[in-house]
Amino acid sequence: MHAMAAMDLHFVMMPLMAQGHVLPMVDLARLIAGQGARVTVVLTPVNAARNRTVLDNVARAGLAVDVAEIPFPGAAVGLPEGFESLDMVTDISLGIRFYQAWDLLAEPLEAYLRSLPSRPDCLVADACGSWTVGVTRRLGVPRLILPVTSAVYLLATHNLVTHGTYDRAADDFEPFEVPDFPVRVVVNRAASLGLPLMEKNQREMIEAVATASGVFINTCTDLEGAFIERYAEAISCKVWAVGPLCFLNTDAAAGTMAGRENRAAMDAEHIASWLDARPPASVLYVNFGSMARLFPPQVAELAAGLESSRRPFIWVVKETETAGIDAEYEARVKDRGLIICGWAPQMTILSHPSVGAFLTHCGWNSVVEAVSHGLPLLTWPHFHDQFLIEALVVDVLGVGVRVGVEVPTTHIGLVKPGQLLEVQAGRDPVERAVAEVMDEGLAGAARRARAKELGDKVRATAEDGSRDTNVKNMIGHVMELVCKSEEKKMDDAN
Repeated sequence: MHAMAAMDLHFVMMPLMAQGHVLPMVDLARLIAGQGARVTVVLTPVNAARNRTVLDNVARAGLAVDVAEIPFPGAAVGLPEGFESLDMVTDISLGIRFYQAWDLLAEPLEAYLRSLPSRPDCLVADACGSWTVGVTRRLGVPRLILPVTSAVYLLATHNLVTHGTYDRAADDFEPFEVPDFPVRVVVNRAASLGLPLMEKNQREMIEAVATASGVFINTCTDLEGAFIERYAEAISCKVWAVGPLCFLNTDAAAGTMAGRENRAAMDAEHIASWLDARPPASVLYVNFGSMARLFPPQVAELAAGLESSRRPFIWVVKETETAGIDAEYEARVKDRGLIICGWAPQMTILSHPSVGAFLTHCGWNSVVEAVSHGLPLLTWPHFHDQFLIEALVVDVLGVGVRVGVEVPTTHIGLVKPGQLLEVQAGRDPVERAVAEVMDEGLAGAARRARAKELGDKVRATAEDGSRDTNVKNMIGHVMELVCKSEEKKMDDAN
């Protein structure tokens, strides 16, 4: 058998069909292809089209990254044509049907892999795709996992499940401490597990990781060193920290996180010139990502809090949220407020010297982007992993301020049965939180100093080669697996 090289390897990537999952997977594909391997990213037609700019950038870089399109079986579960991404979900029934269709992708993915001239050497699967376990087992292909979240969340939920903590909780809101954790963190089922659909996904993710050949995490040791190490020990599996991924495609990647289309709702040059006219570190950037949504009454309270804060701000809103903003609002705040409906060039905004803090839903991609730019965060988690990520930002890293939201949006109708909790943060708490995160006093200066120091360290990771070393180690690991598989086939044949 000849000596294997990276160029001999073919990786196939299977992300969950959602912008916050597709983009990190494409970024990881760039890293792997940068080491000489060939990579194919599998997408459905709508997701391939909406990420065309990102994919074209990869092609222009001369990297061996291809795209394979397979049909999305949405019609089989009653989804309308073109409904192929998780960030299109507006209610729980659509979410359930989306995940049903996602699970049905096993058959078209396997058919595609079997149609190739030779089997791929490795499948890199989204952690949400537990059905890929069966596909890779039937094909005899190693499987690696990319969970699009933090090491804090992965370790916490692994420990909570394996220690049976969830099962002992009296209800969704009973507080409990995360067991066997590097720091003290208190959560509840609602804020760490979610609804039954999310619980199913979480348990499947843990099972999928348990049978994987390795795990990638979009993080680095300066962000989550203790948690990465403990997680690798807990799962007895190879773990490679490959973050921050956000600097691999700054032209288009992060901006698409904020909207459904890969196009600007407002000209990036106009946004940059607007920021140029503001003093350094004076602007609050507000963006809740592609999936989190506010009820109109909550939008109205946020709008009022931003207005009364007297601070400059850029606010990215979704079409479903505009009903909460009164007709005269933009005119009243026009001298210091910029409202963007739809897509925003997030990396451009976060990197501008006039931006002083980021009001975020605590999605992991957004947190990594903000921390990488040395910005303090104002935290407003909504669901799933975001409350545990908030604990990392505020309590561990010391670079965040809580708005004060305690109930996940998945549970707002369950706190008081029959009563919809549409407002969690009123205008006064919002105003106070904005004042605290933008504080120019000693506490604010210390927080900004910590954020800047952390940002410098995280950016250095993207430049010092440690990330590439981890990818090289992963490729060596896959080579070993492939060689062992070939040797077993030869032994069986003899």
